[in-house]
Amino acid sequence: MIKRPLRIGIVCPYSWDVPGGVQNHIRDLAEFLIANGHHVEVLAPASETDELPEYVVSAGRAVSIPYNGAVARVLFGVVANSRVRNWINEGDFDLLHLHEPAIPSLSLLACWAAEGAMVGTFHAASKYQKAIVAVGPILEPVIEKLSARIAVSEAARLTLTAHLETDAIVIPNGIYADNYRDGTPHLQWQGNTIGFLGRFEEDRKGLPVLLNALPIISRFIPDIRVLIAGPGDSEEVLAKVNPELRNRIEFLGKISETQKADFLASISLYIAPNTGGESFGIILAEAMAGGAAVVASDIPAFADVLGNGKYGALFESENSEDLAKIIIDLLRDESKRNTLSVAGASHAQRFDWSQVGEEIFEVYELAMVKGQKVTLSSENRSWTRLLGRD
Repeated sequence: MIKRPLRIGIVCPYSWDVPGGVQNHIRDLAEFLIANGHHVEVLAPASETDELPEYVVSAGRAVSIPYNGAVARVLFGVVANSRVRNWINEGDFDLLHLHEPAIPSLSLLACWAAEGAMVGTFHAASKYQKAIVAVGPILEPVIEKLSARIAVSEAARLTLTAHLETDAIVIPNGIYADNYRDGTPHLQWQGNTIGFLGRFEEDRKGLPVLLNALPIISRFIPDIRVLIAGPGDSEEVLAKVNPELRNRIEFLGKISETQKADFLASISLYIAPNTGGESFGIILAEAMAGGAAVVASDIPAFADVLGNGKYGALFESENSEDLAKIIIDLLRDESKRNTLSVAGASHAQRFDWSQVGEEIFEVYELAMVKGQKVTLSSENRSWTRLLGRD
């Protein structure tokens, strides 16, 4: 067992200034490790004008690329490769923790550049993609350099297995459950209210599935209200809704973490109608911790988080009628709703950083069994050489 404080380098693939599940996971992990006495540096794409935490080092401004049904802001190329190598050389790290090292990102560059104790975490869950398989021969020897691999869900593990024929330990994303446990219910958010939180303009978040269910729900629950929190153009969404139902919908805009806790403590049901592209579903864990009864689409990642329906109700993905039926049933049955809420709140503790952080650190210990500190590769490989461009 490692007793001494470690010097840990964490590489974030996505732009630090754009909110996202991976960035939030890395932030919380870094702060967990720092609170436990370790020295942590996070290398991430970021604008030089961004206000960054002390532990974050900017590798330069990211560029946008389409990835997994969304737009990812990543950093890759000759200049980025040089900055990654300098950071590794100067960091004197005992271990590197690379997030999403199989996509064109800083993590992949670091994996190419370094030798020694390295852990990779794989977040993405996606269908079999020919493009990824095509570059498999390039990626596989790089990924094999990892001392240990983590997947944030079974769906992410299966994606890794399908694309790169390797395996990983499943450790879920973490939350600080207590931050959501003590939310203050707001009277204006209570009653027959259902809540949605996320980038609602992004189709895969599934808001249209929920709004298509609203006409059915309103026939049986006349005072139904839909509260939508998150960034996006509310006018564009409302334009697609029956004018008679528009007064049932309220947009809250972006909300703080404290407001999120209050939101979850107030609503009758939290709805996650996502249609795909999710590897975990951190909002489900937060909603359960906040005491909300959860209704989610039955995509694999969500079914896994909710214990296949034990800790939250599942509906057939993209089926608005099925969603409406489940919402109506739960709003009519307070006992059933409370049972889900209590079960979910208890289950949410499994995702608390007090447990998740320790599990990740156990993987660090395994990765460091050989006692090899991180160094630059003796072969001095560059991304251009590995792609056969020099």
